Amino acid sequence: MAIAAAVAGATVVAVGSGPAPEAAAAPVSAFYTPPAQFSAEPGAVIKTAPMTVFAAPPGATGWPIQAQHVMYTTQYQDGSPAAVTGTYIEPPGPWQGPGPRPTIVIGPGTAGQGDQCAMSVAFSTGLTVTADPSVSLSANQEAPAAAVWSALGARVLVTDYIGLGTPGIHTFANRIEGAHAVLDGARAAHRLGNAGPETPVVFWGYSQGGGATAGAAEMQPVYAPELNLKGTWAGGPVADLAAILQRIDGALIGGAIGFAINGLLARYPELHTAIDRVSSPGGRAMLETLSNECVGDIIIRQPFLKTNTLTSDGRPLIEHLDAMPEAARALADMHVGGLTPTSPVLITSGRNDDTVPYGQARRLAEEWCAKGAAVTFRTNDLPPIFPGATIPNHFGPELIDGFGPDNAITYLLDRLADKPVTGCAIN
Repeated sequence: MAIAAAVAGATVVAVGSGPAPEAAAAPVSAFYTPPAQFSAEPGAVIKTAPMTVFAAPPGATGWPIQAQHVMYTTQYQDGSPAAVTGTYIEPPGPWQGPGPRPTIVIGPGTAGQGDQCAMSVAFSTGLTVTADPSVSLSANQEAPAAAVWSALGARVLVTDYIGLGTPGIHTFANRIEGAHAVLDGARAAHRLGNAGPETPVVFWGYSQGGGATAGAAEMQPVYAPELNLKGTWAGGPVADLAAILQRIDGALIGGAIGFAINGLLARYPELHTAIDRVSSPGGRAMLETLSNECVGDIIIRQPFLKTNTLTSDGRPLIEHLDAMPEAARALADMHVGGLTPTSPVLITSGRNDDTVPYGQARRLAEEWCAKGAAVTFRTNDLPPIFPGATIPNHFGPELIDGFGPDNAITYLLDRLADKPVTGCAIN
């Protein structure tokens, strides 16, 4: 498809016309720098570049897989245009599932906040190591999901989210911007694949990605009503950011609290004074350090970080946030569940998840059910293994619920087959 056709007649904006995000490190490659002007139309394709994906199993359709690095237009929280990147995989073979060939948009789990953490950076090889300003590791966590859906013959787009790779800070777990990136990713994929508005769409995400796809599902009826959204998997969703921050303070990935604080500061400038008032010089320096790290980096460099090490009085920063009216407003804006999805949603959560609490995921299902949404909630009863270690207790349910028996793929294939699902089932 000619990119010019996708942007013809659309409003053109200059880079920087959106909110003024905090400074970030230099982009990992020239591709992540938006042109001086680009289309303001949500989902417009700004540019593409070929990408060879080696991090995929050899299959009947050949190896390595050919993909495209894509930059497309989405919106910041305030509605102004933003450039975001991602990876698009054109199906290598015929669609193996029911109905017409669908578009699958994957919202990645937590990758980090540095530009080098963008999922597309590691997509080709599965793992990248960068050395500027310091050694950093980034992995393509979404390779299994992308490989499965691609092997089934779906077109796949994996978004990087706003501020990962592209200019500005990544607004970690921002309900609005994460949802925009997912919804506009579907629009961009349709343009790249010459797919019409009747094309079935499915959203897939776990953890931060589960929060992004949940946000996208409930915003779709208003923000992107033309999308033929058939179903969503919101696995272990970050639905209540405040609850997540409480849970991971002192956990293996406690440094992710810095990702959240940095993202909130970028969109709520009034928070700066309040945070500065309670944080120590070392705490402010740590927030700056975390803004350029990936999730693997915080596990290696700042494991089990406690926010009482960031404050001037030794009280946890989370306690201070509870007393800040500025923080209360920001965290309320990040809450998923205030709107109503009009397409079916599968929510899964581990009862013993030590990173994204089970209770807030179940509350999301209950909130949507009370509004009349078609929600299936499944509890994963995997026993706790080394509580606080994150990896077995948070990612174990992802593997089971995403790819195990009675999995999310089966649920979504049923939605693509138009098998009816009504009302709520909370198990």
